[in-house]
Amino acid sequence: MDEPDRTPGTLDTDHVEVRTLSTDDLEWMVRIDREHSGHSRRGYYEVKLAEAQRDTGVRISLAALVGGTPAGFLMGRVYYGEFGQPDATAILDTIAVAKAFAGQGVGEALLRQLRLNLQGLRIDRIQTLVEWDQLGLLGFFRHMGFQPAPRLCLELSVNTRD
Repeated sequence: MDEPDRTPGTLDTDHVEVRTLSTDDLEWMVRIDREHSGHSRRGYYEVKLAEAQRDTGVRISLAALVGGTPAGFLMGRVYYGEFGQPDATAILDTIAVAKAFAGQGVGEALLRQLRLNLQGLRIDRIQTLVEWDQLGLLGFFRHMGFQPAPRLCLELSVNTRD
């Protein structure tokens, strides 16, 4: 890839087009996810994309393209109060970048646009969950300014016999 344009007023991510996800994006979303997970989660993305399209709430799911080629996406939604918190919060469910576009600012462009959209809606906070051993993803989120939340996620297996 060419060196980023350092002209004043340009961003390293200006080459990334970001738009709202559409139902036509399903095929390439599944393909990008398969690159990372090793298997198809088509059913999951069919449900999530349909949900994002019919949800009467705020749509915050985004697609990223570089030179017209699908490069990544993020999916999320806005909750107006959850877990006893009365404030509106954006939940980032999924973010994925095609391996061919890794390190080219696609994830940054997606999160930058998400933040701008949410600021316009007066939503102050984005939350997400990350597997503790996903060090690359944790590093990306840290680079983007995410910090540990002041809450601890707890889990109980329903299959225990105690």
